[in-house]
Amino acid sequence: MIRLLATDVDGTLVHSDHVTISARTREAFLAASEAGIVVTAVSGRQPYSIAALVRGTALEGPAIGSNGSVAMHLSTGELFFEEILDVDAQRTLVEAMRARFPGVRAVSVRDGGNTYLAEHGYSGPQDPGAQSAAWEVVHRFADLDEVLAAGSVKLVLKHDDVEPRALLAAARELAVPGCHPTISGAPFLEVAREGVTKASGLASVCTHLGIDASEVMVFGDNVNDVEMLRWAGVGVAMGNATPEALAAADRVTLTNDADGVAQVIEGLLGDAAHGTPRA
Repeated sequence: MIRLLATDVDGTLVHSDHVTISARTREAFLAASEAGIVVTAVSGRQPYSIAALVRGTALEGPAIGSNGSVAMHLSTGELFFEEILDVDAQRTLVEAMRARFPGVRAVSVRDGGNTYLAEHGYSGPQDPGAQSAAWEVVHRFADLDEVLAAGSVKLVLKHDDVEPRALLAAARELAVPGCHPTISGAPFLEVAREGVTKASGLASVCTHLGIDASEVMVFGDNVNDVEMLRWAGVGVAMGNATPEALAAADRVTLTNDADGVAQVIEGLLGDAAHGTPRA
């Protein structure tokens, strides 16, 4: 039996415009919630950005942001936990990455995801949800020393001329203790504290709820979803997923633009209605 459904956001829950949650998908999550299944979003985005997207849907409750570093109730703002990347670890990684790729710029995400401190010279939006926030947040620029002066729930590294996959390969090769690097499809590298992933964040929430991993179905499409696709009882990759996500999943559904998440939920609920719930 599936007791919890967890979905990634970009490339999974929303269409390729990074904004639209279709009526079909909204209805599927509402039906799952009304059937007694816990539903939650698990994203590289920050809670304030997730909340703006899912407002008015069944997903407007507990959610996990920053790739597993933060858990928050989207309606009340209650912070359940945050995992902090150590100052020394993030400084060591930034220095090593800048030695390989001069021009790398850093952003420190802090305060449960509500503060973005970007290094001067950082180009582009600091967060894909920066233009829409469910509550007041802080985005500002500072010198690198200030950016790295406090621990981060997520450290972002970006180079205008180096692809995120190249940054990820270098960060993995450096293997700086205390750091877990990943990518999500956004144009930058994302770094959490070592051991912190979407899987670890989801596991913490499930432990609190008394739900076993075997009772969880997750949806994802990218490298930062790999750990939770492997961890859950049923990992579902999108039809538009990266090779890494496809390899980690148990099943593959339609693309995000074709409402692949809704298709699976409808099938799950249909099986349950006929007395044949499937894992």
